[in-house]
Amino acid sequence: MEIGFSIALIIFSLLLLLLVLMHKGKGGGLSDMFGGGMQSSVGGSSVAERNLDRITVVVGLLWFACIVALGIVMKVNN
Repeated sequence: MEIGFSIALIIFSLLLLLLVLMHKGKGGGLSDMFGGGMQSSVGGSSVAERNLDRITVVVGLLWFACIVALGIVMKVNN
């Protein structure tokens, strides 16, 4: 069981990393350093951006739940 949660945690971590990197920079942060602040957002956020936000939140919650479950499993096994 511990190995399963560990593998799931690695997968969710990599997926969360990719999803966060796919987000468009909002400006005013580190994204401006790399040229992200030169784009203007016309018309607000698109459907794809909102769906990306939702998917990122869901994967983040699954990542957190996996950490909690892994901690509980490790505590019970010891």
